[in-house]
Amino acid sequence: MESLKQVNANAAGIDIAANVHFVAVPKDRDAEHPVRSFGAFTADLDAIADWLSECRIETVAMESTGVYWIPLFEVLERRGFTVILVEPSQIKKFRRKTDVLDCQWIQTLHTFGLLTGSFRPEDQIIVLRAYMRQREMLVKSAAQHIQHMQKAMEQMNLKLTEVISDILGATGMAIIDAILAGERDPHQLAKLRNEKCKNDEATIALALQGNWRDEHLFSLRQAMDLYRYYHQKIVEVDNQIEAYLRQFDDQSGGKPLAKPPRAKQRSKTTNEPKFDTRTMLYEMLGVDLTSIDGIGAHSALQIVSEIGITVDAFPTEKHFVSWLSLCPEANKSGGKKQKKGKSPTHRSSNRVAQTLRVCAQTLIQSKCALGAFGRRLRGRDGAASAITAIARKLAIIVYTMLKTGRPYKDIGADAYNGRFQEKLVASLRRRATELGYDLQPNLAV
Repeated sequence: MESLKQVNANAAGIDIAANVHFVAVPKDRDAEHPVRSFGAFTADLDAIADWLSECRIETVAMESTGVYWIPLFEVLERRGFTVILVEPSQIKKFRRKTDVLDCQWIQTLHTFGLLTGSFRPEDQIIVLRAYMRQREMLVKSAAQHIQHMQKAMEQMNLKLTEVISDILGATGMAIIDAILAGERDPHQLAKLRNEKCKNDEATIALALQGNWRDEHLFSLRQAMDLYRYYHQKIVEVDNQIEAYLRQFDDQSGGKPLAKPPRAKQRSKTTNEPKFDTRTMLYEMLGVDLTSIDGIGAHSALQIVSEIGITVDAFPTEKHFVSWLSLCPEANKSGGKKQKKGKSPTHRSSNRVAQTLRVCAQTLIQSKCALGAFGRRLRGRDGAASAITAIARKLAIIVYTMLKTGRPYKDIGADAYNGRFQEKLVASLRRRATELGYDLQPNLAV
């Protein structure tokens, strides 16, 4: 250990828990107590920063799970320390598990530059990220109460979910509100059918012949009230996000935003913000991420809220794709590539990667170049691998647009298939030449 070069001589290590933090500094900075324990109150966090300053510490590595690290991270960063958050997987293989040994081992590894910090965007994006994650939590909570409504209706043998596509659409909401208002006649309820509904009134009336038990009606009413309450809170968050987005500098240079293609001119879904997300993002970034096939305005906002308006933290597109865990793992031994397993990419809960995978799923049947690429891979490796590969290409396109400011233009499925065929023919011709043959086109075809 003494023969290793010290990269961070003024380094400290912190093991963080819910109610106690263990801090280790080099032994020559505090001979009597190089390891100290502190509480988790705000006064304790300030005491940690004061002690680290007395010990002439410049950089700090901390390990934590959950969100316990955030208050201390912000306090230390505000006090001028260089702080990195380390994933437990980096150090758990090489330690004996006690809190004191943990913080000492973190400090040792950080001293010799053996730890890498987790990505954390700039503070302006952290605020936007908090709003977007709060919104995501509210959307998930609202979705749970949709299931509660469906359960209550099934218990009353009301087959509304079988005759309309969305119980919270125009027809479904009108019928449920009428039921909660006291209407029990299935024919009167069926007359609330929207003209765009696929099934006729007679079919809907048959589905609404049920047993109107009070306990199930009570559950239906509470589920509807909670669903609407959560959507009221979503509107409040959307107003906050809209106001915050207006605080970003305009990077568009006065260039007008082009109209979206007809394929992307659609109405917003229930869970999407109602303000003009696309225009605001264009002014923030100077490029239109929604021009990328499969990426809508809300998906683009989710991506930007996680990575920021620049990708300077990632030196190359390969670093970015690796952070997203959208590239195959390097599985080599003895100079040979091992046979890939069922899941060649590293498991990850990265939110950007999840968003890109969802976007990729919409492209499998599309007529764009990415759709043609995905269909080719789906026939060879299966749908899961194809979606991952499309998501990786989407990530590279997003990275390139944010890095260079150049717009994206789709070449189309036909052009992609033509290029692929040219490469395939060139490969066959080269192989034939190596074997002493000459490849000629079949003019009769």
